[in-house]
Amino acid sequence: MLSKVLIANRGEIAVRVIRACRELGITTVAVYSELDRNALHVRMADEAHALGGQTAAESYLNTEAILDVIERTGADGVHPGYGFFSENADFARAITARGVAFIGPNPEAIEVMGDKISARQAAERVGVSGVPGTTDLITDPDQVRAFGAEHGYPVAIKAAYGGGGRGMKVVADENLVEEAIESAQREALSYFGRDEIYMERYLEKPRHVEVQVLADSHGNCVYLGTRDCSAQRRHQKLIEEAPAAGIDPDILTAMGEAAVKVARGCDYVNAGTVEFLYEDGDFYYLEMNTRLQVEHPATELVVGIDLVEQQIKVASGEPLPFTQDDIEISGHAIEVRINAEDPAEGAFLPSPGPITGLRVPSGYGTRWDGGYEAGDEISQFYDNLVGKLICWGRDRPTAIARTLRALDELQVDGVATTISADVAILSHPDFAALKHSTKWVEETLDLTGVKSSPDEDSPPTDDTEPLVARNIDVEVNGQRYSVRMWVPETAPAAVASGPSGAKRPKRAAASKSGGSGGTGDVIVPMQGTIVKVMVSEGDTVEAGDPIVVLEAMKMENNVCAEKSGTVTEIKVAEGDSVGGGDVVAVIE
Repeated sequence: MLSKVLIANRGEIAVRVIRACRELGITTVAVYSELDRNALHVRMADEAHALGGQTAAESYLNTEAILDVIERTGADGVHPGYGFFSENADFARAITARGVAFIGPNPEAIEVMGDKISARQAAERVGVSGVPGTTDLITDPDQVRAFGAEHGYPVAIKAAYGGGGRGMKVVADENLVEEAIESAQREALSYFGRDEIYMERYLEKPRHVEVQVLADSHGNCVYLGTRDCSAQRRHQKLIEEAPAAGIDPDILTAMGEAAVKVARGCDYVNAGTVEFLYEDGDFYYLEMNTRLQVEHPATELVVGIDLVEQQIKVASGEPLPFTQDDIEISGHAIEVRINAEDPAEGAFLPSPGPITGLRVPSGYGTRWDGGYEAGDEISQFYDNLVGKLICWGRDRPTAIARTLRALDELQVDGVATTISADVAILSHPDFAALKHSTKWVEETLDLTGVKSSPDEDSPPTDDTEPLVARNIDVEVNGQRYSVRMWVPETAPAAVASGPSGAKRPKRAAASKSGGSGGTGDVIVPMQGTIVKVMVSEGDTVEAGDPIVVLEAMKMENNVCAEKSGTVTEIKVAEGDSVGGGDVVAVIE
């Protein structure tokens, strides 16, 4: 058994691995960036070592810094979590070359499955077919147009070295090809460090079903049931459940057997997930994620197996203690990702900032996997997952009811969250009737009026003097807080605008466009980086036209005009950092 494990990650998954190691009597080593100096995973680990830097590239993606910590601490195992280096063959190879166990698959399997094109070819060799697509990298927009002309639109442009919807753009028609290619490449490069892309047919109303596999180095490979991850937006999952419901058991068995074929076909070892799209009784291979999935707890609750524990034991050379015949599915589990985003009536705007209060639910069949506590901060430089709520029930209706109860108990203060959107999804009759698909949240679900705090813009009713809402920054014992207050409309600037007395731009109301409420000022609704300016001074624009592309928390967001007119001023350039409420352009 491994004796000391370094967790090359942060947040919720680092905490999850630390807990599993503690139960196994394994010493844990945390690494951290400057922004994570006091993070929860740092506080929980037996040892913690600084990587330096703030952004992921400067810290958690700094191979040499991590290797140096491994050398200094004598760690004999490295768990990569998910994201960052979890699917990076070069990193895995650098770890194993030092005689240190990489708690994941071998580098060769990562290379085969990490390249989505070679992954399709590998699946086809074992008789598992995917969605119609190409195995050629996109080097010219005309390739996409030719594919669209043959197979029809929409077409999905996807990062060849990535997953989780990052670097994926959907092209509705041939006029949007160049823009989609540029955006997909930028996002892929930002998140995975590589910008190669490919394409495939985009199914109209599929369900996203995935199979959890687990393999050891002794030739044993099993699948641990299925998960349905169809409730998603921007190809990012919101709610996952295990097992996939409403699908013929014979089809689910065929999926599981196909997943094992794919894993065996690349000599896979450790935990992994094979993803499929299901539509009208047919399923298509999508990709294999060579890592632990965010949604692994849903599987754990229905099969009674600790996947992280098994990962560590497999990496230590132990055989799996069970066979396929031992796997039994009990009940139903639902996992809800709680992200620091304002649903904003469907816009899902990132909301970094300090968590000023956190109350997590409990009770029978209720689990919380979190990476933060009250007082911690969600940074714009990292993923915005606050934590995961997982609920088990004897059947799907019970699991849904239990999850809704737990969401009602869950309270996160200081940042906007997706809780209200989660409630809207779980409460909808389409979800209960399994009529939803991967497109359902964005195309069918009505999120009108669904915001993070629907009553936050309603002033107190017991004051006789007219009041207005102001966002004020204050410091208490040296700690900075953002406070929303209702003050008299005639309050002095020092009261209305904060301690400095300097008036700040008013933040935009949450809207699908992320614009500015109908004024001539185009205002960004969140902190981030300008990655593209879409217009020039003198251009004529219509309401709803994109003005800039803002990257926040590794996702690109269009900031659009709220009124028609002429662009008279551009206040930002590509690469500029902006804060929520900043004016980036003026339209008259």
